Amino acid sequence: MATPVSDSRKRLVALAAMLAVGFMVTTLVSYFVARDSLERHIADEMLPLTSDNIYSEIQRDLLRPFLISSLMASDTFVRDWALGGEEDSARIQHYLREIQQRYGTITAFFISDRTLNYYHPSGIVKTMDPEDPADAWYFSLRKLANDYDINIDRDTADRSRLAVFTNYRVLDYEGRFIGSTGVGLSVHSVIALIDNYQHRYGRRIYFVDRQGEVMLHGRGFNLPKTLRDRPGLESLVTQILTTPSSSLIYRDSAGDEVFLNSRLVPEFGWYLMVEQHRDQGKERIAVTLVINVLISLGIMTAVLLVAHFTQRGYQRRLVEMATTDKLTGTLNRQAFESLFEHAARATIRRDSTMSLLAIDLDHFKSINDQFGHQGGDSLLKGVVGLLKEQIRDSDVLCRWGGEEFMLLLEDCSLENALQRAEQLRASVKAFRVRYGREDIGVTISVGVAEYRPRETLEALVNRADRALYSAKRAGRDCVRSA
Repeated sequence: MATPVSDSRKRLVALAAMLAVGFMVTTLVSYFVARDSLERHIADEMLPLTSDNIYSEIQRDLLRPFLISSLMASDTFVRDWALGGEEDSARIQHYLREIQQRYGTITAFFISDRTLNYYHPSGIVKTMDPEDPADAWYFSLRKLANDYDINIDRDTADRSRLAVFTNYRVLDYEGRFIGSTGVGLSVHSVIALIDNYQHRYGRRIYFVDRQGEVMLHGRGFNLPKTLRDRPGLESLVTQILTTPSSSLIYRDSAGDEVFLNSRLVPEFGWYLMVEQHRDQGKERIAVTLVINVLISLGIMTAVLLVAHFTQRGYQRRLVEMATTDKLTGTLNRQAFESLFEHAARATIRRDSTMSLLAIDLDHFKSINDQFGHQGGDSLLKGVVGLLKEQIRDSDVLCRWGGEEFMLLLEDCSLENALQRAEQLRASVKAFRVRYGREDIGVTISVGVAEYRPRETLEALVNRADRALYSAKRAGRDCVRSA
């Protein structure tokens, strides 16, 4: 007679056999299908997916200096200090030192267009000279139509160091050019990132500008520095440089087929190039077959012990890095969401508090109806200017939409946030903007919510909005908490 133990063992063996057969059949079928459709698979799926993954990581790794320099350029402290005559240079040195230390850049600077002084955390490094070729980038930035420029150059404070600089135009409150802010990321750090991508994805990765010049590449790159000088690519350069993305195949100087995927990174104005040799793809599939067999055995054992799996997915973050609202100069939602995540982690790490203010201008539609949209815009910019004067440098103001704003207050409890909201409300109520012959005024309603550990931005905003609606139902021109 069979015992329960022997029956259980038989069932276990049967399950193991079914899993082994199932895994092997699935693996072999996948191998043959992948081998037969290799070219389409690499060109249409693998390389674009790799480009998407790398682009998502670039948003975090390489576009961070872009966001930092943009925030510096819109910082009221920088503009007010420059417009105030650049008194006490120790203040700007301290500010730049804080930026450099907080964000881990190799340098941070501000150049005044009035004095042409190059301010650095260590002091005034030099006075910019239009006759000095090393300073030509600044005088080109003066005339630039874009708000920023990115270039690879020697660090002015340390000529032995090569860096990727993000230079951002600083404008006064009337839109006049008053200087440039910027930060530098070590070229060696960028090369290390590219090497990391190449190691992880097993593909050649590099960046070219809109003229086809290779701007950044990893170690061991031994190809011509211009796409037009690359055998097999001469006839394809125009296609690559005139489309936001493309997938194509060419033969290199050795006659090998190479799959290439290009993708424009608009913030840099560069193309991300990802290449893979056809033979390399075959080798990877053969290696994948062996790996899949080993993994299948491991999974089979895990299923017998645990009875479930976990599958990991990729999260894409594709952000248009337009960081500021054009009308008010405040942050937009995308930049605000990124800063919120950083602030939330810091709040949890420091075991401190953080609060959010949802601010809405009362009866703003009636102001637009009475004075027109130009009058409404003037009032909106005036109120934003007033709010910026009242808040701290560490506070983050964002135009959430229309006449609604979000103000993020780090190191601020609900009680303190209510006090500050009341101060802002009183200041706005007493504020007037001159428009034509009229003085336009407005009041605000404010909803306040304190951040809860690991709470999402959406949940926090919803709570602040509910408090804001409560303030509106209470007659407006008041503050309510969630």
